[in-house]
Amino acid sequence: QVQLVESGGGLVQAGGSLRLSCAASGRTFSSYAMGWFRQAPGKEREPVAAISRSGGSTYYADSVKGRFTVSRDNAKNTVYLLMNSLKPEDTAVYYCAQGRYTGVVVTTSGYDYWGQGTQVTVSS
Repeated sequence: QVQLVESGGGLVQAGGSLRLSCAASGRTFSSYAMGWFRQAPGKEREPVAAISRSGGSTYYADSVKGRFTVSRDNAKNTVYLLMNSLKPEDTAVYYCAQGRYTGVVVTTSGYDYWGQGTQVTVSS
């Protein structure tokens, strides 16, 4: 059974940084793309970043380009999201997800396993 466990969320002031981690277990981590999504209260879940199975391809939402960096360590079965220059509008629950495929996908339908989410709150 696949399990994804996020960590690293918290409260940070605007302009600060956080690094989210997502530890995966249950199937061959290096065979699947990974993604990060977020959901703010009253809003749809939206893609934030994604990374292919090898790490050679990445995707970023326009709202986070230049501020967030997605990476993975296949030896540790872990994907990371480094978030710099955080803004109050980045406040949301952040979810990691494991894709159905090897390449980058930006829709929720392209992912079949999800973590429980970690809260990120950015104060102004």
